[in-house]
Amino acid sequence: MENTLIILGFILTLFSFLPLISSPLWWIRVLDFPRLHVAVLLTIVLAAYLIFYGAASLGEYAMVTVWAIAILNELRYIINFTPLKKVEALRNKDKNPANAFTLMIANVRMVNDKYDKFLERVLHENPDMLIMNEPNQAWHDNVCKVLDERYPYSIKKPLENTYGMLFWSKNKLHDSEIRYLVEDGIPSFYTVVELPSGNKICLFTVHPQPPRLMLNTETREAELLLVAKQAKKAPYPSIVAGDLNDVAWSRTTKLFKEISSMIDPRVGRGFYNTYNAKIPVFRYPLDHVFYDQEFRLVSLRRLEKFGSDHFPIAITLSYEPQREEEQAHPHADQEDKQETNELIEEGLEKGEKKNQEKHQNQ
Repeated sequence: MENTLIILGFILTLFSFLPLISSPLWWIRVLDFPRLHVAVLLTIVLAAYLIFYGAASLGEYAMVTVWAIAILNELRYIINFTPLKKVEALRNKDKNPANAFTLMIANVRMVNDKYDKFLERVLHENPDMLIMNEPNQAWHDNVCKVLDERYPYSIKKPLENTYGMLFWSKNKLHDSEIRYLVEDGIPSFYTVVELPSGNKICLFTVHPQPPRLMLNTETREAELLLVAKQAKKAPYPSIVAGDLNDVAWSRTTKLFKEISSMIDPRVGRGFYNTYNAKIPVFRYPLDHVFYDQEFRLVSLRRLEKFGSDHFPIAITLSYEPQREEEQAHPHADQEDKQETNELIEEGLEKGEKKNQEKHQNQ
């Protein structure tokens, strides 16, 4: 048993420190996800070793010290999403804010066919705007009739490759675009939303590729950081939302926030894990909403599942530009900007190569 604990401790310690390497390799970046799991498991291993065997020799003392450092390394990432951290997104103070709206995000999972159950969730929530990730033509055909009657404005791009996207809005849309920022076949949306008050805001929706077996993350990083730069330069206060296929505590997400100067409503409040809805033990916050400091948070809620491997999430924001100076937000330094440009360049090169290979195989 002692050898088993030592081997487990070594493996978990490796899992803790490997993500410190700035590399897009999938087997490194996937370790950004289970920070909490690694911390819990390594704590159990450390406690078991000390209870049963102690740390009498210098070597044993050094080993358990390294394990403790590895646990602290994991905790320093996830502690920001607990009540121990000061909230980043301030609440609105009005009970009935005049300029509030609700945005619902749902990765529907392309192979999921529980269309009616999804529509029940949407109709019950009745959001002002709805983002759907992963819809194919079947999803489009099964929900359009109901949603088109309720939402007069939309942007639609169903696809059969799990990267389709649909967007509906009760509010008028302007200058809407379907963009392919890095890879052909992986769209993102841009639109200007006109609120009932006449104020305009910019909305960016994204769904980049995740790290998985033999699929590195260069294109994911490039797409997220390109959107961060676009949001920073947008003509109106901006929101970025969707399935980012990245956890809230990763270096990429931190860099995204610094470049865009956007706020994360999860900080100081909780994980709001949205994936995997089917496996309670392994859940991570993959569906995100980031926004400029002109907005105040009214509510953030994870909704009931409907058959997808993602929980839907709904956020209600109040547009209060007169109070933006009260709300702190991240800033990028020169090193952040340089790193961003390098990651974008690397991702665009990778995306162009994949696009060329795809066209050659067609």
